[in-house]
Amino acid sequence: MSPRPTNARQTNARQTNARQTDARQTDARQRGTRQTAGLPGLADVAELVRAPAALSVVGDTLAGLAAGRAGARASSGVPTPLRARHALLPVASACLYLGGMALNDYADRHVDAVERPERPIPSGRVTPRTALAIGTTLTAGGIAAAGLAGGRRALAVAVPLAACVWTYDLVAKDRAAGPVVMAACRGLDVLLGATPGRLRSALPAAAGLTAHTLGVTVLSRGEVHGTTPQVAGGVAAGTVAGAIAVAAARPGAGVALGAPAAPVAGTGVPAAAGKPWTTARWTAVAAAGAYAAATLPGQVRAAARPTAANARTATRAGIQAMVPLQAAWAARAGSLGTTALLAGVAAAGHGLRLLGRRRGRAGVSIT
Repeated sequence: MSPRPTNARQTNARQTNARQTDARQTDARQRGTRQTAGLPGLADVAELVRAPAALSVVGDTLAGLAAGRAGARASSGVPTPLRARHALLPVASACLYLGGMALNDYADRHVDAVERPERPIPSGRVTPRTALAIGTTLTAGGIAAAGLAGGRRALAVAVPLAACVWTYDLVAKDRAAGPVVMAACRGLDVLLGATPGRLRSALPAAAGLTAHTLGVTVLSRGEVHGTTPQVAGGVAAGTVAGAIAVAAARPGAGVALGAPAAPVAGTGVPAAAGKPWTTARWTAVAAAGAYAAATLPGQVRAAARPTAANARTATRAGIQAMVPLQAAWAARAGSLGTTALLAGVAAAGHGLRLLGRRRGRAGVSIT
């Protein structure tokens, strides 16, 4: 996250802009706008919660579900039934994420008055009270959706996940532990998806997405004042390691492509899997390559020239690259259907970004 202003000039500017923000909100109430009833426009709410960014998070639970179901089949020979209620897992994930975005802007409202005065709260389009209510409602909705999808097992993950989101936004964001807490949110989100199956089987995917999120969050702290070559270079090295890890990951026996079977000696590949497993393996390699291609160029540029603009570009690329990384882990679990679905999510995200550019809107940020 972006560090808060520290020098006297920035502090004075923050106070002045905060007073101006309060004045704008007072004027809005006096004009009898929808803020009076706590009802901002739908477009303003969508901007507050960064609605298009939800596409980067639904794949967490999908990848976790693929890994959990594959693990259950490998351990017991009986696949976890895929039920309609499991579709609520990505809904829960999206609600918790969007609620966290609203809380982020609520917590950052005074800083945004200086650094991002066009945001919904400092511009007077959404009141702080409304932003807090939106964040609370979405969090409660996410926990409820998780409970409906997976019962107590899902709630046992969703509640700590929600606690991590609130802790990050309201307490840890500007502290040294901030990136770790944010990364923990992503890892727990993957495990939330695995709750209908074998939770332990999703740990590698959770670790991969946790590590990527840690790097993106550390790099995002340079979005306003710039990063350093050491930070950007370290994050780039982590990206290379993450891509290699998922591409070279040795699959377990009995994944979702066929009946459990003993692996061929020395290969780790199920003997009965045959061509479908080969397809899944190379799909994972291709998705890992797409992840690296989407992420690395911006990080390398930020390492060469650690400006704030390059840090912002690399951060946005890192967020968008979540989807191919999720797809790679889903393919690694043998779920080609999930991988295809995530390819569609990536295409939809690309289309929304193009539409946003045509309308002159800024790219998505996690700050």
